[in-house]
Amino acid sequence: MLATRVVTAVAALAVLLAMVFLAPPALWSLFMLAVALVGLWEWSRLCGLGRGARATFLALSGAAGAASWLLYVLGPRAPFEALALAAFGIATVFWVAVAPLWLARHLRPASPLAAAAGWIVIWPTWVAFVVLRERGPWILLAAAALVWVADIAAYFAGRRFGRRKLAPQVSPGKTWEGLAAALAAVAAYGIALAAIARFQARPFTDVFDAWGGVPAVAAMVALAALSVVGDLFESWMKRGAGVKDSSSLLPGHGGVLDRVDALTSTLPVAALALAVRAMRP
Repeated sequence: MLATRVVTAVAALAVLLAMVFLAPPALWSLFMLAVALVGLWEWSRLCGLGRGARATFLALSGAAGAASWLLYVLGPRAPFEALALAAFGIATVFWVAVAPLWLARHLRPASPLAAAAGWIVIWPTWVAFVVLRERGPWILLAAAALVWVADIAAYFAGRRFGRRKLAPQVSPGKTWEGLAAALAAVAAYGIALAAIARFQARPFTDVFDAWGGVPAVAAMVALAALSVVGDLFESWMKRGAGVKDSSSLLPGHGGVLDRVDALTSTLPVAALALAVRAMRP
């Protein structure tokens, strides 16, 4: 099992890095659109839709994805930018206010509402992958690495020191001690990036000069906390559906949603913050 996980992880990372650094924008956005559509297929399995409703959901998802991609590739820039800001804004409200409320009250939305939540979870994430990569491959990887740093720190600290359960009814393995370690690790990661930026290492210089060192690191810690919400939300959906993984497409790793759950709550909010900051004089 471990060998399978390692092989899958190495292969996926190689493909991802090649696409991030080498693919032209149209190909990168199409590649991530395919990933998003797979994620929506997995989501349709989690939210309890009937056969006909699932077919309609996936057909609408495909049509919306194709239209958005064509707008990005062929259309004028302004409409896509407006669409991106709207998507990021809706996602931010969802992750900051709606999802935590659902989790805190253990509310399971009806299937149509759960399906709509899937669009809010996945479409803004696709747009964020596109927009952040436009700002620079290293910016996208730095944002994604924030989640990976938090996950790794939480996992090892939770195993070693974890005593108090964070959300036992949703994800029994997560602990408050793991969360504290994740936030501390991301703070250290942010300080490291700020130090790198001081040596005029673009594109990090642009980000940290715009925000200032301390506010930028604080924002990264807040994003790390929000990544936990994304992770818990997908775990909650899987628990409601009675499954361990969102699918079995990635041997040893489950499905696409199992790999990007924390990114769904992090990348759109990060993209919104950068977009809003860019608008300011």
